[in-house]
Amino acid sequence: MIKVKPRGNETGEQMLRRFKKMCEKEGLTKDIKRVAYYEKPSEKRRRSKRSKPKLPTGTMSRNSNSSSSSSSSSSSSRR
Repeated sequence: MIKVKPRGNETGEQMLRRFKKMCEKEGLTKDIKRVAYYEKPSEKRRRSKRSKPKLPTGTMSRNSNSSSSSSSSSSSSRR
């Protein structure tokens, strides 16, 4: 729960500004915007995939290239 107490000669506008900043820092505004509209399950999956950290592409490409090249050479020798 976010609480804002007045500091010295702080006006209501300044308190409101501080409150808004605290809400953004906590991620409350982002969550409210996300829940405001219906999101299709496929869009949820896409968003979660984008937010996950990606594996280094260098190691993945080497493994996939070496296995595909060996399988392609073995298939060409069969012909």
